[in-house]
Amino acid sequence: MKSLLRLISQLRDQRGVTVIVVALALPVLVGFTALALDIGHLYVVRNELQNAADAGALAGARFLYNADGDFINVGANLIASNAATANNSEGVAAEVNWTSGNAGDVQRGHWSFATRTFTPNPSTVAVDLWDVSTEDLDVDPNFINAIRVVTRREATPAVSFFARIFGHENFQVSAEAIAYIGFPGTLTVSEMDQPLAICAEALLQGDGQYSCSVGRMINSGENVASSETGAWTDFNQDNPCQGGTNANEVGDLTCSGGNEGMVVIGSPIATSGGAIQSAFNQLIECWENQTGKTEPWPLTLSVVNCPGNNVGTCQEPSGAVTVNIVWITGAGEDPSYSNAPTQMGEIPDGQLLDWDESAEADGQIRWNSFVQHFSLQNVDGTPAPYQKKSIYYLPDCSYHELAGTSGGGNFGILAKRPVLAR
Repeated sequence: MKSLLRLISQLRDQRGVTVIVVALALPVLVGFTALALDIGHLYVVRNELQNAADAGALAGARFLYNADGDFINVGANLIASNAATANNSEGVAAEVNWTSGNAGDVQRGHWSFATRTFTPNPSTVAVDLWDVSTEDLDVDPNFINAIRVVTRREATPAVSFFARIFGHENFQVSAEAIAYIGFPGTLTVSEMDQPLAICAEALLQGDGQYSCSVGRMINSGENVASSETGAWTDFNQDNPCQGGTNANEVGDLTCSGGNEGMVVIGSPIATSGGAIQSAFNQLIECWENQTGKTEPWPLTLSVVNCPGNNVGTCQEPSGAVTVNIVWITGAGEDPSYSNAPTQMGEIPDGQLLDWDESAEADGQIRWNSFVQHFSLQNVDGTPAPYQKKSIYYLPDCSYHELAGTSGGGNFGILAKRPVLAR
């Protein structure tokens, strides 16, 4: 009996201790509850502000350049600000401290992937994209390629729920986004003019610089070591390495509107470095109809990686380029150079002077003059030969209509659609 009474007494003592412990812990438990609820609330608010900042940066960067890429649009700042403030946070418009210049919460400037930094720059001058590499531009603060937007809840801060017990009535919250305009990586329908792909190795000079100082040739694969600088492609990225492409697929795309689907860098496309005579005949007909064989023929084509200048059944895209086709030779042998060109008009932006050679001059003399004038070379630096079934082109160094979504390398064309850098 005494043992039972002793046990009851001990239990009463423990209940008393429990009450004391709970009483002491209650403020802490309330504090943690308040912290959890307010942190969750702040997370929602910040996420809404981040969405607003993202929308503003992407909208501004979308109009950072004019359609030809040769002028920076100062109105991009206002576009970014309006797009950001059109988004709400808890039913309240996101706040953006915008000025008419390039200060405050919306700024144009340069984003470097190498350093992960944004440098504001109010310049409206579009830097040249040629005779520089992608890496050169990445560290050049004068290359305006990004918009930064900051959104806030300061005038209308996010209210607290339980934290006010501890003196925190509300919280000021902000978010930042940077959208970047780079070079075409994802190419949408019909942005490529013909089912031809140019090898990046033939376009890049020195330390990876895109240059228009040297022209190249594409042939039917007869001299891989010095001449194979391009390929036919049907733009197929669905199991492209299972046999490459064929005459039917390429022929359906030649002179008929370009790529029918999206082309994405990093995913190989079906190619063929050999002769596809039917498509080649179609291309010559287009060239003659478009230019009369007396004017350069500008084409925007996909760029692919061709290590060693070898083109197999599939190559990896790395961007887009505009080239000027200056001559195409037919399928027949022409040992007397009788079909060598006699005149060629000026490149549209005046890069090169018109070329004329007397039609009565010896064909080989005409060809040598043509090659020298346009600096047409094999990839080994020797003058481009007069060879059947070959396409001779000059990489274009002028501003172009924007194309694709950012993500590729620099081949002289800016992208049309930006991506978020941060």
